Amino acid sequence: MAMLGQGPYKAKDFVLRGLTGLSDKQIDVHLGLYRGYVNNVNLLNERLADLFKQGKTATPEYAELTRRLGFEYDGMILHEYYFGHLRSGAPQLSPSSRLSQSLQQCFGSVENWLADFRTIGSMRGVGWAVLFQDPVTGWLSNHWLTLHHEGVPAGFKPIVVMDIWEHAFMVDYGLKRADYIEAFFKNINWTAVESRVK
Repeated sequence: MAMLGQGPYKAKDFVLRGLTGLSDKQIDVHLGLYRGYVNNVNLLNERLADLFKQGKTATPEYAELTRRLGFEYDGMILHEYYFGHLRSGAPQLSPSSRLSQSLQQCFGSVENWLADFRTIGSMRGVGWAVLFQDPVTGWLSNHWLTLHHEGVPAGFKPIVVMDIWEHAFMVDYGLKRADYIEAFFKNINWTAVESRVK
């Protein structure tokens, strides 16, 4: 249920101009979709709070809206991770960084991780490729998520998030997903990614 008294979520401002291989138009379309998730989270929270106040929590409407909230909320949050680690002119991942060392420990090498992540992102279907960190062990693992709220490992933290839904690349690349994946990695802000690793 939505928390009573909680104000509405505000869409974050992402200034993403001049990215390599991702046009401003593509980013604007994608940011519009993200703002739609934020709006839907707020609408669902308002409706759920209203039903709660009316004592209508044992209704099919309340149940369905609660289920829908997970989809909208996770869509909002995954997009914030995605946009939060894109930057024009982003530097390369430093071989001596904590993230590089963790990737080497978990995958054998950064190159192995990257090959696996790209493979996951290239699979048929729409969804997300996500590098997660287990908060208990610190271990890093790659995952495919089809829907935002299904298949997310409980409690794991997203470290690298790549949107593989068509809205992320169709304006620039049509059906050429591999070209989009190349562009995505040219714009990763590894400093932002590194800050997510515990």
